[in-house]
Order: sequence, then structure tokens, then C-alpha cells
Amino acid sequence: MSIPARLIELLNGAKVRYEVIHHPEAFTAQELAAIEHVKGKNHAKVVMVTAGAEKLMTVLPADRRVDLEKLDTATGKRTALAGEADFKGLFPDCATGTMPPFGNLYNVPTYVDESLTDDGFLVFEAGTHQDAIKMNYGDYVRLAKPLVADFAVKLH
Repeated sequence: MSIPARLIELLNGAKVRYEVIHHPEAFTAQELAAIEHVKGKNHAKVVMVTAGAEKLMTVLPADRRVDLEKLDTATGKRTALAGEADFKGLFPDCATGTMPPFGNLYNVPTYVDESLTDDGFLVFEAGTHQDAIKMNYGDYVRLAKPLVADFAVKLH
């Protein structure tokens, strides 16, 4: 599987600067941050949740986890972590669990944790287990149009 064409078209069409990082296959956000030589706070992971019948994409640093009570407050709905079967079909051009944090490309509302706003860049998986993209946070927000909220807490 390759980087989804819709993602590359969005980035190139907006004329934003980004870097594709090829890396060995990895499956956890913390492993990926280490392989990509970025701090956990700069690696943006996607965690899918349900809010009633709706699927939501949450985007948060690798060194944090979703606090569902905080997310309930942010969304105004009762939320729960989604199982793979709940969302796999929403991202047909991505390997399972590697969807980029652009829910707008897949008609999925996106929430980004405010802790990602602290740094100038983020790195995220780009639809495969071997590719990531590094880009400016301001460009990401402009293109992804996420709702920014406080819903993540530090691991450990």
C-alpha cells in the first residue's frame, strides 16, 4: 500500500512544505516516534472513537492517551474508543491503524488535542506502516480544519 493519493493531492494542491519519512515497519506510536527520531509530543497519533452512531477522529501526541471524560465534555456526547471493525472501512486506501490525521479527507469529524499546538511541527503516519509525513502544525490546522480541544492526558 502506498501513501493515499488524496493526502498528497491535498498537500501539493495547498503548496505546503512537507517531508516524507520512510521508516521500518512499526505498530505503536511510541515506537514510531523513536524510529522517526522525534519526541513523543511531536508524533501525532490517530485514535478513533464513537460518539453515539458517529465516528470521530482524535489526534494527539504519542506520549498521551485519550481521556474519554474530557472528550465527552469537548464533544457534548458520550464517547467510547472504537474497535478496528468500527472504522476500518472508512479508510479504504490506508493500512489499518495508519490513517493520516485528516478526517476531512474521509468525511470524519476531527478533534486535535491542544497539546499538539505547542510545537511548530508534527509527524504522523501517512496511510502505510512504513511512511510518515512531517509538516508545519499551522499548515496542518489550515488544511485539516480540526476542532481543537483539551482531551488527552500524559501516559504514566
